[in-house]
Amino acid sequence: MDPSIRLLRELVAINSVNPTLVPGAPGEHAVAGLVAAEMRRCHLDVSVESIAPGRPNVVGVLEGRTKGKGRSLMFCGHTDTVGVAGMTDPFTPVERGGRLYGRGAQDMKGGVAAMIAAAAAVANGGGLASGRLIVAAVVDEEHSSIGADALVKAWRADAAIVTEPTNLDIAVGHKGFAWVEVDVKGRAAHGSRPAEGQDAILRLGRVLARLEELDASLQARPPHALVGTGSLHASFVQGGNELSSYPDRATLQMERRILPTEPEGTALAEVQQILDALVREDATFRGTAKAMFSRPGYEVPGNHELPQALAAAIGRVGGQPRITGASFWTDAAILGLAGIPSILFGPGGAGLHSNEEYVNVADVVMCRDTLVELATQWMGRLR
Repeated sequence: MDPSIRLLRELVAINSVNPTLVPGAPGEHAVAGLVAAEMRRCHLDVSVESIAPGRPNVVGVLEGRTKGKGRSLMFCGHTDTVGVAGMTDPFTPVERGGRLYGRGAQDMKGGVAAMIAAAAAVANGGGLASGRLIVAAVVDEEHSSIGADALVKAWRADAAIVTEPTNLDIAVGHKGFAWVEVDVKGRAAHGSRPAEGQDAILRLGRVLARLEELDASLQARPPHALVGTGSLHASFVQGGNELSSYPDRATLQMERRILPTEPEGTALAEVQQILDALVREDATFRGTAKAMFSRPGYEVPGNHELPQALAAAIGRVGGQPRITGASFWTDAAILGLAGIPSILFGPGGAGLHSNEEYVNVADVVMCRDTLVELATQWMGRLR
């Protein structure tokens, strides 16, 4: 069996569901142990760094023979997965029809297996003449990316490949996101006394109607060349206490997807404009908005060498390089904004966050071989 697929099967077999998403889930401790052991087996200098209890980053380093000279390159991937509700046997890897099925197979243990196997191939093939290869397996990307936040405080590189699933395309940018909470006040009263009550849920409906209009406007705007348009959706709505009472409060939690060209505070500003307009129309309307959490969009500078170097590596292993963007957010934004130009490149598949997830086996091998070519090329020049 190909070593990258052997490693992928072992990774999928370990439950690494993010405990912030699913309380009581085991997190990344066990999978980090496997990753660390695999990195040591291929002679990387390994650091296991606790980010939260039971949630370690694992960073392996392969130094070139001419230490202190040459460029550095980072491979980065996350080891956590989303939950497994609705799946029958999520941690038993099953291979059929050129696909490997299981939770995390595509998102993103296929990419993690490829990047570790690439480092092993470089190390076992004579190592690097110069430069430094850093392989980082980080926690918590599926929630708030505490792993990547910690990584960039301790590690630097001249460039990075984040091995998220891209169908072997080169994704040079992606959208960001913002979570906003809207709280609308009403006045509690008995259901038989409408003159005394104000229905907070119906008033929240005014907000929802304006947000629907905003979403249509966003999606009608000229798209970003790589990632399309911004968008928003309502995620949770809560309100009411009992059937025969006017609700005195209604709460909406929503998400806005942000373009690389849009400020991170765009979503909150848009919602506040809606609330201000509703107050102007009805002085009794009372609503507030607050930012919950956000991450910016990201795009590597258009003239950066990294996408061209990766495209050349893809061509040398027999692939067809394509430059694109990703709709989903990734840790590449954290690396990029910390001064490490980063792009996405990983195997294809389907079923992200769904009940049936798979990665294309041949893509994992192609991803590994491409990363070997890139590392050899990138570290080939001395400073």
